[in-house]
Amino acid sequence: MQESHYVAAKSLDEATEVLKRGAVTILAGGTDLMPQSKIGKLRFAPTLMNIRRVPELAGIAQEGENIRIGALATITDLHESPLVRERLPALWLSADKFASPQIRNAGTVGGNICNASPAGDTLVPLIAYGAKVELATKPNGRVERRLMPLADFLLGPGKTARKSEELVTAVLIEAPATSTIGLFEKFGTRQALDIATVSVGFVGRAKAGKVETVHLVFGAVAPTPMRGRAAEAVIRGKMLDDATIEAAADAAAAEVKPISDVRASAWYRREMIRNLTRSVLTDVARR
Repeated sequence: MQESHYVAAKSLDEATEVLKRGAVTILAGGTDLMPQSKIGKLRFAPTLMNIRRVPELAGIAQEGENIRIGALATITDLHESPLVRERLPALWLSADKFASPQIRNAGTVGGNICNASPAGDTLVPLIAYGAKVELATKPNGRVERRLMPLADFLLGPGKTARKSEELVTAVLIEAPATSTIGLFEKFGTRQALDIATVSVGFVGRAKAGKVETVHLVFGAVAPTPMRGRAAEAVIRGKMLDDATIEAAADAAAAEVKPISDVRASAWYRREMIRNLTRSVLTDVARR
């Protein structure tokens, strides 16, 4: 069924009220929604709601101990934010490698999250930073919010834990210590305008050459971006010498669960995870 009703919500209160009334397709940047609808992968619900004018969903700011990134923050907003570049460098790097300027200007953080692609560029560093998704609903006449870890919110390709009456309003990240290292690397078949064949995010701290804390996250090698817990265990508390880095790269290749598709074989993805992990950890060792 094609949409029969269009709503341009102007407040969070209005948007959550619309979501209570029945099936709704939510439109923000449209960079995933519109191509999917044109190829028949997605069909619009009876109501199409544009949320671009909802002010409560915009902005990037530090609020107390958290950095709050509104669902309507665009990839360009991430890339141009001094706060993101200084405190969340892995997320800034993902924005720097994200598609084209035109897509960055329209595509939103909330859209990238709700599209739930295993290759979603921002998802890898967001999970590495321990991001939480904020969802709003209006069950009893007033807006209520809940938080859940992004890693739990993503259920599989195109699938999330968002309820039909809920709206993703923001992601919240506990502001990392200033000594935290954040890195992101992706590999595709061309240098620009490509979906990641694989990607690796690193967030952690090192002292006197030893890794104290580490979150390694791999993209496009499982139904959702996944923590590399085996590789983390190899390097935690260790000096990042050549032998340790090589062992971690081997562990990463062994624990990922890639598939073969039109962009790469499972074998190739494993080898690229091995190589990217080696590259990222070598970079960490030099800092």
